[in-house]
Amino acid sequence: MIELGHFAAFLALGLSLAQGIMGLRGERRLVGLIAVAAFGVMSLAFLSIIHAFVTSDFSVALVANNSHTLKPMVYKIAGAWGNHEGSMALWCIVTIGFGAVAAAFMKTDRPLFEARALGIQGLLATGALAYLLFASSPFLRIDPAPFQGVGLNPLLQDPALAIHPPMLYLGYVGYSFVFALAAAGLLEGRIDRVWAREARIWSLAAFAPLTIGIALGSYWAYYELGWGGWWFWDPVENASLMPWLIGAALLHSITVTEKRDGFAAWTALLAVLSFLFSILGAFLVRSGVLTSVHAFAVDPERGTLLLIGLLTYGGFALGLFAWRAPKLEGGRPWTLISREGALMANNIVLIVAALTVLLGTLFPLIAEAFGRTISVGEPYFNLTFVPILALILILLPIVQAWAWGKADVKGWLRWAAGGAGLVALFVLLGVGPMNIPVGAAFGLALGLWLVFGSLWELKRRAITPGRVFKLPRRVWSMTLAHVGIGLFVIGAVVETTGRYESTLALAQGDTGTVAGWELTLDEVRSIEGPNWYADGALLTARKGSQMTTLEPSKRYYPAARMPTTETAIHKTGTGDLYAALGEQRNVDGQTRWVFRVYFNPMIDLLYAGVALIGFAALLGLWPTSRKVKPAEA
Repeated sequence: MIELGHFAAFLALGLSLAQGIMGLRGERRLVGLIAVAAFGVMSLAFLSIIHAFVTSDFSVALVANNSHTLKPMVYKIAGAWGNHEGSMALWCIVTIGFGAVAAAFMKTDRPLFEARALGIQGLLATGALAYLLFASSPFLRIDPAPFQGVGLNPLLQDPALAIHPPMLYLGYVGYSFVFALAAAGLLEGRIDRVWAREARIWSLAAFAPLTIGIALGSYWAYYELGWGGWWFWDPVENASLMPWLIGAALLHSITVTEKRDGFAAWTALLAVLSFLFSILGAFLVRSGVLTSVHAFAVDPERGTLLLIGLLTYGGFALGLFAWRAPKLEGGRPWTLISREGALMANNIVLIVAALTVLLGTLFPLIAEAFGRTISVGEPYFNLTFVPILALILILLPIVQAWAWGKADVKGWLRWAAGGAGLVALFVLLGVGPMNIPVGAAFGLALGLWLVFGSLWELKRRAITPGRVFKLPRRVWSMTLAHVGIGLFVIGAVVETTGRYESTLALAQGDTGTVAGWELTLDEVRSIEGPNWYADGALLTARKGSQMTTLEPSKRYYPAARMPTTETAIHKTGTGDLYAALGEQRNVDGQTRWVFRVYFNPMIDLLYAGVALIGFAALLGLWPTSRKVKPAEA
């Protein structure tokens, strides 16, 4: 099977190259058939890798290094992409898959444009497959085959991490086709409403899974790593956040192109940058230049090849943009006080936010190149990214409320002034009777501003209550996304400022107190799993009439020779009571177990907000009429 898969991958490489050539020649029908055929053979190649994992074929080097006979079946399957080579195979099949779906469903009545977009996607797939087959092949055999495999990284043996990489890759690689559309549009010299309608669909198709993938990664880190937080500004976390920020700016810019024929050059540039930042993320994760719990540690040579690919694609795309962008039409005139003006300001702030994250991520490398060791962590991002985020939150309700071309400021100011008054009142209450830090009060006020501003705009658009559910899905998608961001901000502010944490050293029968909860250690017992064994604690937690049990544990995976922390989380409705088991220590001549215990208030609101953003993006993908309406006045 693995040899058949290897052959199929080479066939996919040849077909992708043919797709690129035929596409650039304008053969729309032929290039569509080639794209579908390439996806078929690459699917066979990827299924052969999964088959090798499912059957524990340790004569395949990838399986021997990343699987074990005692692993549960779901993690055997997930092992196919839980490593560098397998994840690159996933990257390839998603790249080819987007081309195949586009070949089947893209209908712009511009056959040359469609053929070129599919051709450029074929060239992107060719580059990815060449890297896979000649630098990171998952099809290599070893002889003699070992009796047993090393096993998948224990940190990845988790349900969230089983689906986290596919979601991220649907986002990362989804922007490859947006990139292809931008390149084809630039070659044609037409970034207009027809182009924007198609680009919006594919941008949402990338943005939705990227949002879900980031959320899954964050939640995994929250309950699996045992450190009690939901975001660490880890370099690999930043690698997924940057294309998300660029993608958000792209979606806002596409709206102007679709509605008003404006921002053509700006939208094309954002489409290019969204994919280039995705490739940059792949480089950061796989090159070994940055240290992260999420990263795939590979040799620098393969990292260099990824860097060459990034520079090649980036040089081609930016060169094409510099050549063709001046010839694009500018669209209808607009003033600064208009929806276009607010959207442009919003996009600029999002780009600055992404560049701020990029600087914080790469600055340690830059400093190291000059012989200095510098660590960039949470304080930097709090001082730079958070104020920029506040600007975005202020702008979003304005974007929704202002009219195209030139806004009626007087009408908008009436409800904006009322909203600002409520925000100011909330800040005063926060630093006064509520006694919370002024920064936290301001953050809560911004979250409420976004939620109520979005809902008020929905009400204004509906005119009468009965029409609210008849509004276009795009209006609902926009409103729900902005409400989701507001809920996320409120949850993040409350969790960050209200988090309570403590370290308890308990002997059996001892009791400690954390955030009003009394925790009693009943016992610590040995537990054996399918491919691990553990020390598991049983804690009884009481607060008034509430009582629950927490069972944190410390697992050890013999095959990987690696421990993991399995936290225990009790959801109270107002927050999470969170316990992680640490080491056994001798304190005052008595054996005690160390526990890190947190109370994280309103953290579910944070994840509910992110889930709402993802749902809103999926709602925006719901099929609608492909007929292009006249530009709005």
